[in-house]
Amino acid sequence: MDEDNPPLRSVRTTRRRARRTARHRARPTRGSRVRGLMRLLAAMASTVVLGATAFGFYASAGLESGFFRSDAISDEDARALDGDLNILLIGLDTRKDFDGKDLAPEILSALHAGDSDVGGYNANSLILVHIPKDLSKIVAFSIPRDNYVAVSGIPGYKNVKIKEAYGLKKAAVEQDLRSRGVTDEVELEHRSREAGRASIVQTVRTLTGVPINRFAEISLAGFYDLANAVGGVDVCLNNAVDDSTYSGAKFPAGRQHLDGAQALAFVRQRHGLPNGDLDRTRRQQAFLMSVAKSLEDSGTFTDLRRLGNLVDVAHKDTVLSTGWNLLDFASVLGRAGAIPVEFRTLPILRYDNVNGQDVNIVDPDAIKREVRTAFGMPPPDHQPSTATTPSTAYPSTAYPSTAYPSTTAGSAEPSPNAGKPVIGTIGDGIPCVN
Repeated sequence: MDEDNPPLRSVRTTRRRARRTARHRARPTRGSRVRGLMRLLAAMASTVVLGATAFGFYASAGLESGFFRSDAISDEDARALDGDLNILLIGLDTRKDFDGKDLAPEILSALHAGDSDVGGYNANSLILVHIPKDLSKIVAFSIPRDNYVAVSGIPGYKNVKIKEAYGLKKAAVEQDLRSRGVTDEVELEHRSREAGRASIVQTVRTLTGVPINRFAEISLAGFYDLANAVGGVDVCLNNAVDDSTYSGAKFPAGRQHLDGAQALAFVRQRHGLPNGDLDRTRRQQAFLMSVAKSLEDSGTFTDLRRLGNLVDVAHKDTVLSTGWNLLDFASVLGRAGAIPVEFRTLPILRYDNVNGQDVNIVDPDAIKREVRTAFGMPPPDHQPSTATTPSTAYPSTAYPSTAYPSTTAGSAEPSPNAGKPVIGTIGDGIPCVN
């Protein structure tokens, strides 16, 4: 450029601005896409996916191929909804990697989660997210892991805690494969875990009465890696807690900043909480909002080093359903304005004890009606079951009024007024929880 010719410089500047304006009108800006990704993060438990999609704007060539993909969702369900999306987010409580190898001792120590024999393959975090095609409001239902539900295809079981639908199916398929002569440990791990994914997807589908189009699975270590990758998370507690023996959670009351290990302890604690597992569900929702806010406040999406860390976490810890194009998905959300996000929890009737296990008794027909209504779908065709239901309709966000778990079968029932949905948009702050 001729620096001694201002008129020419001005002309060139004007042309560049015109070209930029034309490009901006033709496609969404990076900023608008990033804002859309933020809204995705708020709606999704597997927030690692968001970091990966953001980095795709810089390195899309290797992004999609870096994920472990699963065929656990049928082609029919993948195409079941006309533009809407139902996404199941699975937090898997395993101390092993994709190939079945034990996590490194230093990682297990940081997780405060015991050795590789603890936890099995329980789906301890389950969130069903509905994103309508008009992007009017995102609704996310947390599914308490101890809900006692019907299952199919698992030898010897008709009903289980919903968290067990993954691990029990995996164990049965692995045993069958070994009996048929399969000896390669990596193959056994991959094939049996794929069966576990299909089982948990089908179990949630049967319980809620809605098709599941996409899913993301993140391991226990993934929560730890995610919190570290974003520089820790802010949380707020109503009361001080000390669960050093089990989860490792030991925090004062009030707002505080947690590193990766502390954040994992925060989302895992259930002992010593007034409402046990349901309080833990509330914490998971607060954790997601905090991660989203942390990413927004830290400028992660304009920092290549931070974005690279998120991509590494995503590829290491996350499984996605086949056919989920993250870049297209993020682009659609990026073109939208601010999207309200509502976190809810599936209703339960009461606590009970079945075969020595503390469980949540649920009414599947009431759940189907509530989920389908919240997702803007017509009610189920069949008539309600004859299951015993309380005279008062408990809202989806109900929290029990007594300590969890109940030591006397059927003695505890949720309080109809004890909880409210977590509703908001990114930047609204972090709710205080038990």
